[in-house]
Amino acid sequence: MAKAKESDKRRALAEALAPFSIREFRVLWTGQAVSAAGGGMTKVALIFAVLAVDGSVTDIGFVMTAQVLTQVLFTLAGGVWADRMRRQFLMMTSDLIRAAAQLVLAVLLLTDQAQVWHLIVGSAIFGGAQAFFGPASSGLMAEIVPPEQLQRSNALLSFCTSAFTVLSPALAGVVIALWGPGLVLAIDAVTFVVSAVSLGMLRLAPRVVPAPETFLGELRTGWREFIVRPWLWLNIMAHMLQNLAVAAYYVLGPAIADKSLGGPSAWGIIVAGWAAGALTGGLIALKLEPRRPLVVGNLALILTALPLLALAVPTSLWIVVGAAFLSGTATLFLDAVWQASMQQMIPRRFCRGSTPTTG
Repeated sequence: MAKAKESDKRRALAEALAPFSIREFRVLWTGQAVSAAGGGMTKVALIFAVLAVDGSVTDIGFVMTAQVLTQVLFTLAGGVWADRMRRQFLMMTSDLIRAAAQLVLAVLLLTDQAQVWHLIVGSAIFGGAQAFFGPASSGLMAEIVPPEQLQRSNALLSFCTSAFTVLSPALAGVVIALWGPGLVLAIDAVTFVVSAVSLGMLRLAPRVVPAPETFLGELRTGWREFIVRPWLWLNIMAHMLQNLAVAAYYVLGPAIADKSLGGPSAWGIIVAGWAAGALTGGLIALKLEPRRPLVVGNLALILTALPLLALAVPTSLWIVVGAAFLSGTATLFLDAVWQASMQQMIPRRFCRGSTPTTG
């Protein structure tokens, strides 16, 4: 009996790790893990960069809005170009643009020349580049792994990014306290270069690209494919509303942490708590494949309201960290099943997925 159970465990582990048998997935996984480590630090650094140049909570809102707005505005264009050219090259270009934007901001901060408007412009450029990376990334995963391994592959990618970002926010708090946020942005620029190099190492089969329509024609085609799938647009509308609520968390949370919970290191611990929850959510997605994945995932997403509630009333740091942990668990579980659902249920030529939430 014991041997049978041990055999079952080994079989389950082998199934969960099956995507690693594919070279291209291993290369992609490595590059995205390194990039995620830098991204986990930057989430903390950018906010405290605003405070470092004597910006206000309103200015934090402007910086965050600039990134989100350009990402939303250019996502449709990113989806069109993801169909028109090789996705890995589009992702590499996005990585290099974001590396350049972060490096410029890092230099300005390290030389005490940065102003709030620099951070706003840098964030806008970053968000615009991200709008092209996201759709191409989702389509690229469908090119690399077979359909039956898509949820595991997305879960492993979420797992790795969470694992590498558990310590990043806390480390960012230490680096900011000692050397300022500029060094963190410089590190993030390097991680984007690593990601671009890993993408350049991918060996993919030639992809048949249909004869391009006009740009507006492709947008109409994409819109038609979107409208005829109620499950898709209903989920996207729900995720959009949730993202609007979470935006308040990222604008007000750092200010509350700085004033009432212990400063940059406290916010770093909170973000690390979210990342630890995300790690857990990735593990759950590796093992749990529900029959109604989007129903289960969206029910779990209710937990993302907890950090907002914890910050709304006076409470302790560790209660906020616990709420962030549960939010991260729910978010990454939904992310894995959402990406897999789109990659399986939408024809590959229209597969232009996006992450459902910002955390």
